[in-house]
Amino acid sequence: MTERGIKVTAGSVVVTAELYDTPTADLVWDALPITASGSTWGDEIYFRTPVSAEEQDAVPTVEMGAVAYWPPGQAICLFFGPTPMSVGDEIRPASPVNVFGRIVGDPTVLKAVSSGEEVRVERA
Repeated sequence: MTERGIKVTAGSVVVTAELYDTPTADLVWDALPITASGSTWGDEIYFRTPVSAEEQDAVPTVEMGAVAYWPPGQAICLFFGPTPMSVGDEIRPASPVNVFGRIVGDPTVLKAVSSGEEVRVERA
């Protein structure tokens, strides 16, 4: 397995993430760089991508800092806390997602990003 890292710039915030060895991660890696307008939904940032993938080991809840792909919206999602669908302390996407990586360091820095800010994902 090769280690692959990405840099995500959302507004003035920059985070790095490591990608897992999954088919979804391969599709995203091959599509980079990606630039889109980001949206927020609770403590989640998501943005549409040119990537088209089916559910692959999709999960209904994720860990803090998860980097995932949401098949219905062809979107990459960055999770840094509860969403409007969460119950208690869980982090619940709108529907199951393919987790393909994780943010390195503190993902809560993404709280400073507003809906509509440009998000750019590139190879690190």
